Amino acid sequence: MNEILAILPATLRTILTALPIAVRENLEEIRLRQNQPLEVRFGQQSSYVTSSGQITSIPAQGWLFSAEEAAKLLNQVSQHSLYALEEELKRGYITVVGGHRIGIAGKVVLDKGEVKGIRDVTSFNIRIAREKKGAAKKVMPYLFEDGKLQNTLLISPPQCGKTTLLRDMARTISYGSEWSSSRKVGIVDERSELAGCLQGVPQRDVGPRTDVLDACPKAAGMMMLIRSMSPDVLIVDEVGRSEDGDAVWEAIHAGVAVICSAHGASVKEVAERPMLGKLIRYGAFSRYIVLSRAKGVGTIQAIYDQSMNLVEREKVAWSS
Repeated sequence: MNEILAILPATLRTILTALPIAVRENLEEIRLRQNQPLEVRFGQQSSYVTSSGQITSIPAQGWLFSAEEAAKLLNQVSQHSLYALEEELKRGYITVVGGHRIGIAGKVVLDKGEVKGIRDVTSFNIRIAREKKGAAKKVMPYLFEDGKLQNTLLISPPQCGKTTLLRDMARTISYGSEWSSSRKVGIVDERSELAGCLQGVPQRDVGPRTDVLDACPKAAGMMMLIRSMSPDVLIVDEVGRSEDGDAVWEAIHAGVAVICSAHGASVKEVAERPMLGKLIRYGAFSRYIVLSRAKGVGTIQAIYDQSMNLVEREKVAWSS
């Protein structure tokens, strides 16, 4: 949290520092929209914040984020050089020290139909990256069979902890554990969330034997890592496009284990999507892990094997 506070304008920093400790320690998102009240998400709820740092459910009582504050924040984040952030602005988010991600919205600039950048930035979504070492402990025993790492699809609705879980899977596999010796891990981190790289250097502990392709399209990145870094396992967040599926299939048949994630609430729901449905029908994955927030962020709702037999249900959330 100190890394986030360091890049905020003084007024906003003072307000957030005054938040109740229980809120500050569990912050997931800080949402700032020009001429709208400051909003924070923590635990299982979202609330507005007053100018004195108090939580309120009434928008009119929230501190208004002004155009002046928006300009200050953008300058702070870019270190007064928007040109240096040109590539990040094209993607719609900026990664800062600590691996935290700041999503942005505003006037999109197009060039021949392609997004060239965003100007007149009016909305910011500061997502707090938190490491939860040990988050993968409850699922690791189910990822191995006779010592072999199983191809796994992690299914989760938004904000249920899938990126945190994937990160800790990578760390655990890279270091080695009671279930397996250390293995080479390749991460394709298209949105700079898993490893939280800054200038190519992971800001999160993803293990000593892990190589990261940051801000790289997933399909291209998987093939690049296989050719150049000979990983034992590939870890990729949020597959969904047809080319992602082709790359997963290629990786599996190249002898590389794959652990990836997809948005969804159940295996059935995900199986209705064209690319993922095809991978599921052809037996690409041997394990399916479904997350929810039923008992807090990171609730392991169910684990299934390749035949959709239930292996485990409702293990306690890693956040509890």
